Amino acid sequence: GPYSLITQQPLGGKAQFGGQRFGEMEVWALEAYGAANILQEILTVKSDDVVGRVKTYEAIVKGENIMEPGVPESFKVLVKELQSLGINVEVLNEDEQKIQFVEDTSNDVMPELGINLSGFEGDH
Repeated sequence: GPYSLITQQPLGGKAQFGGQRFGEMEVWALEAYGAANILQEILTVKSDDVVGRVKTYEAIVKGENIMEPGVPESFKVLVKELQSLGINVEVLNEDEQKIQFVEDTSNDVMPELGINLSGFEGDH
C-alpha cells in the first residue's frame, strides 16, 4: 500500500488504502508472548525502514535470507526534529564509534535541471 512521504510509514484508514494499525498494546502483547522477531519485522521493514523494505523484497524474490533491518525512518525524523531544536544527537555502536545514518547533504551541488524555474517561459 501507500506510504507517508515524511515518515515513510504505511498510511492508515480504509479511504487511503492504508494498512492495519499495530498499536502500543499489540506491541506489549507480542513482547509478553516472546515474539521478538515478528515484533522487529513489524516495527521496521513492514513499517518505515525504507532500505530494509527494499532489501527484504529483493531477498524474497531471489530466495535468499532476509538481512538485518536498518534504522526506521521515524527515528531519522526524530533526530532531525531534535537537531532543529539545537540538540546534538549522536548514535554510537558497541565500540563507541559514531554511526552516520542521516545523509549529510549540506555540501551537495544541485545538478542543472535544464528547466526554467522562474515562472517565465521563453524570452519575454
